[in-house]
Amino acid sequence: MRFTPKSDAPVFSVLRDRDFRAIWYVGTLRELSRRMELLVLSWLILQATQSPLQLALVLVFNNLPRPVLSLFTGLIADRFDRWKILMASQVMNTLVAFIILALIFTDSIQAWHVFAAVFVQGATKSLEDPSRRTGILDIVGERRLVNALSLDTISNTSGKMIGPLLGGLMIDTSGPLIAYYFSGITVETGGFVGACGLIVLVHLLDLAVMTRVRIPRKLRSSTVVPVWRSLGEGVRYALATPLLWGMLYVTIIMNALAFPLQQFIPDIGANNLQVGATLVGLLVAGEGIGQMIGAGAMALTRNLERHGLVFLLGSTAVLLMAILFVWTPWYMVAFGVLIIGGIGQSGFGTMQSTITMLAAPPDMRGRMVGLMSVCIGIGTPLGGLAIGILAELFGTPWAITANALIGLALLLPSLAFTPLAWGHTRQVAAAHTT
Repeated sequence: MRFTPKSDAPVFSVLRDRDFRAIWYVGTLRELSRRMELLVLSWLILQATQSPLQLALVLVFNNLPRPVLSLFTGLIADRFDRWKILMASQVMNTLVAFIILALIFTDSIQAWHVFAAVFVQGATKSLEDPSRRTGILDIVGERRLVNALSLDTISNTSGKMIGPLLGGLMIDTSGPLIAYYFSGITVETGGFVGACGLIVLVHLLDLAVMTRVRIPRKLRSSTVVPVWRSLGEGVRYALATPLLWGMLYVTIIMNALAFPLQQFIPDIGANNLQVGATLVGLLVAGEGIGQMIGAGAMALTRNLERHGLVFLLGSTAVLLMAILFVWTPWYMVAFGVLIIGGIGQSGFGTMQSTITMLAAPPDMRGRMVGLMSVCIGIGTPLGGLAIGILAELFGTPWAITANALIGLALLLPSLAFTPLAWGHTRQVAAAHTT
């Protein structure tokens, strides 16, 4: 039966597009499996080592491929078939998930296996992000882009909400059943086997849905520009556009000083709030709930132009909530704080992608998304490693508080030297192009 919503709200206009719905479902499943996998493997490392630094290394290795790969993956998205790129990355994700499941089942898993798995996951995400986001633009066009990206944020957020919660539930509940049917497997190991088995099933479902995705073939330039020249053009364009370099500057700050907090939620939950894997998964889902609320509000807006202002307000909210979260002794208060922080993340993430693509010419959008991913990749491993080392020395709450305060101070130059806070994205971009 054909899906034909009758409302004239912009979000429903986007959802009428069958091709958009297909790529939207793929994004949802991909984020669901990714978030579940990160929670399960992070909990595995924390239980085995009780080390904040080892926990941080999961985040570090997951983002380590981005600084180098993203420059090339953005260029690949501009030049090659985006469907084939998305399919290849999902095949690799599925294979890695099978290997991890086999290692846990045979009780052969080691820390370096986990680090290698999340490294591959980070590499495939770097490969697919520019192709999927520019593919969304190819499908919906510029006029509906904010609404489409808001829905994309909702799909990512659904994965962030449901994935960790499912992962935690499977760890806590599937152990006895797995241990009963497979001799030689303990209840604790069985929990991880059950969780990783579910991850594999989600990956296989994602592969099936990918066969229904259709991305329009846009006309590409017939002139083949050398790779390094093409990359250089992208970097020069970003540096010459205050709106873009301001966005990239804030992106580095947030990924170095704010977002690594997410990796330490298991540590705060287990050691400060004294809860198990299921409630830790719910804490991670709290951020997702906030992101869903924020993304839903933006998906229903019409003609939103102050993208940079929303971007900065979201960044500020994330940093402030990080400080509150690590010091509260009450689980429900911590959960509420993470929801508010998630609303800020929604504003940050949606407007980050919107500014990136609307402030760049069509033939450079893939490279701009790739460059954005490079900035994420630069900030996250360095920030995660720094917080891990400080947490090992002084405790996780003090490490995260110090980083968040530095982040708030470093946001101030973006108010003074870029048009993020006061500019209208299309007007600023058009003036720069002229």
